[in-house]
Parts: sequence; structure tokens; C-alpha cells
Amino acid sequence: MQATKRSADESAGAMTQTSWGSLTWVASRELTGSDLTLGRVVIRQGSQNPRHCHDRCEEVLYLLRGRLRHTVGDDAVDMCAGDSIAIPKGVMHNAINIGDEPAEMIVAFSSGE
Repeated sequence: MQATKRSADESAGAMTQTSWGSLTWVASRELTGSDLTLGRVVIRQGSQNPRHCHDRCEEVLYLLRGRLRHTVGDDAVDMCAGDSIAIPKGVMHNAINIGDEPAEMIVAFSSGE
């Protein structure tokens, strides 16, 4: 098996800007041949990403900085830097930045797609 390295420049070139922040995918089946997906997400102060679910995989989010209110199903969980949350397959969720700075997180999915 051969490791696949992506440079910081390659990852930066894969950043997608949205109305609420940005997504940078650093590993996936398409990018690295991985059976996992890994990315960096930034949600602007006062913004939120769309409510959504992942039907084919679980998601784990690790908050690097900022504060979020993460809605998972009918529940809401407030998060601060260093907190993590695991979201089961098929459960609707989204994150709302409730802090006074951009919220930056690492997200991992149990599928490379």
C-alpha cells in the first residue's frame, strides 16, 4: 500500500466558499483513494450551514476554535473549542455559529464518498 500525500497548496486549491463559510476537503476516495472523508469547515460568525443528513455514513466533528450550537435531530448541543460530536447515519443536523469569531472544525465521514 502506498500513502497519498496532499500538500497544503493542493488542499487550499480545493476550498469551496459558501454564503455561510467555507469547506476544504483534504481526503476522500476521489482526492486520495481513501475510504474516509476528512475536511476543514469554517462557519462565519452569526451564520449556519444548511440542515442536512448523510444517508450512507456517520460524521464526527471536532471543533478547533469558536462556539457552535449543533442541532442533531430534535436536540441542540452547545460546543466550544476542544469538543467533539458524533452524528449517526441518516440524522438531520446543522451547526450555527453562536460565538464572536469564525468557528473552525475538522469533520470526518466514515465513507470516502
